[in-house]
Amino acid sequence: MTQQRNFWMRWRVRVGYPVAVIYWLLAAPTTSSIVAGSVVAALGLIVRGASSGHLRKYEELCTTGPYGHTRNPLYFGSALLAGGFIVAGRSWWAGIIVAAYFGAFYYAVMRNEESDLRARYGRAFEEYAASVPLFWPRVRGANLKAGGSVQEAEGRSFSWGRYARNREYQALIGTLAGIATVWLRMWIRAHLRH
Repeated sequence: MTQQRNFWMRWRVRVGYPVAVIYWLLAAPTTSSIVAGSVVAALGLIVRGASSGHLRKYEELCTTGPYGHTRNPLYFGSALLAGGFIVAGRSWWAGIIVAAYFGAFYYAVMRNEESDLRARYGRAFEEYAASVPLFWPRVRGANLKAGGSVQEAEGRSFSWGRYARNREYQALIGTLAGIATVWLRMWIRAHLRH
């Protein structure tokens, strides 16, 4: 299983770079599409940030905050980020390529990570998985505690320290850089027409 997970993780990054270049070349952004896409991307950053501030990687099964609504809030936030870039790019072909990349790689990564969590946390993960959807969040979260029984979790609130330890600020930096390249694409397209 580790070999399969490593395959998806390694190729997710390797394929991501050419996908980003193709997206950029196909993008036909306008000021309004970039602003609208930035709003959607900001929602993704908020979801990811809130999730990261609850996550204690490899220490315990996280069931609080956004993890009470979806088992994969970081990936849901990433989907919103991808959606933001699709909107910002204003190109059907660029959008299809980004969506296909996200769908192919992130679904496989989520399933592989589930196997790891199931092996690590056993019954607690099974109870959690039975109560919380894999990807699409439900509005009303489950009240689970780290042990897996259905109850209110105590002392598991958001922490800026966990946010920093999980290096979630990198998503913010990457998003700002990405949006800047979309602005650059708009500027180049405008100047090539003259």
